[in-house]
Amino acid sequence: MIGEILKGLGTTLKHMFMPPVTIQYPEVERPVRYRFKGRHELKRYDTGLERCIGCSLCAAACPADAIFVEAAENTNEERYSPGERYARVYEINMMRCIFCGYCEDACPTQAIVLEDRYELSFYDRASAIYTKEMLLTAVPERGLATPQQTAPGTYDRSIPDMENPR
Repeated sequence: MIGEILKGLGTTLKHMFMPPVTIQYPEVERPVRYRFKGRHELKRYDTGLERCIGCSLCAAACPADAIFVEAAENTNEERYSPGERYARVYEINMMRCIFCGYCEDACPTQAIVLEDRYELSFYDRASAIYTKEMLLTAVPERGLATPQQTAPGTYDRSIPDMENPR
């Protein structure tokens, strides 16, 4: 019994003189792993059009029922995404989200992505619902403004051919 106590004290003394491994957050942000699933983002194409085509496959795949998508039709005067439809309303209830990544896997256009941002705080329930605008401007310098005007017949596919843009 005394030997075990001395062994425990030896371990304590050994670690007492080691340098601390504390990261000074928020001055120093902790690096995350490659497969980390953090804050959701809605992506855009290089042309500025939104990738989301309003198919609601992410909402169907979500086991926590945290995603709500309402689709609307694109017009040539107001073009939000390539193809016929776009997500007029896209909301994620972050209080229900379990960060499983099924929405990311179900998306045919890679529109919704779980990125590496881990600062997810809110003070009331209304702030826990992330809207389409919040998801598109998660990193403001990455996005472009929509809607855009396009010539009739320019986009006839939901996923544009980026090698041969019309």
